[in-house]
Amino acid sequence: MSAATAVLLALVAIGAVIHEPVLIPPLAASAALVHAAPTLPLAQPRSVILGHLLGAAVGYAALAAAGSNAWAAAVAAGLTLALTTFARTPHSAACATAVVIVLQTPAPARFVPLLFGSTVLLVLTGYAGSRIRRTSPRYPAYWW
Repeated sequence: MSAATAVLLALVAIGAVIHEPVLIPPLAASAALVHAAPTLPLAQPRSVILGHLLGAAVGYAALAAAGSNAWAAAVAAGLTLALTTFARTPHSAACATAVVIVLQTPAPARFVPLLFGSTVLLVLTGYAGSRIRRTSPRYPAYWW
């Protein structure tokens, strides 16, 4: 759990330095999956990284099509679940990323690179943490 806390604190620190909110609730959920259930398909790098990117794409599409409202956020979450399942990148937190985008309307040019970097950092921290703790399951179970 210290590795999960460390990566979340690192996201906050990065956000403080660049004056952008980098830690969003879906990333905290992803950290929980990567560090507490590292063998689940939902926690694997492909699902974490691509799942969030697909969620972002769906969120921005829903925002463009229907505007920022709870109805569009709900549709975006459902579509993200369907798309990540179809793409074999299941990641429940990605559905929340779509909701955050629809309701908070972050600028894509800033948000998407930060989201990508944050998910990569979560994965790398999960990898490092599983190598430091000899008794923990190896993460990832597979890379792609």
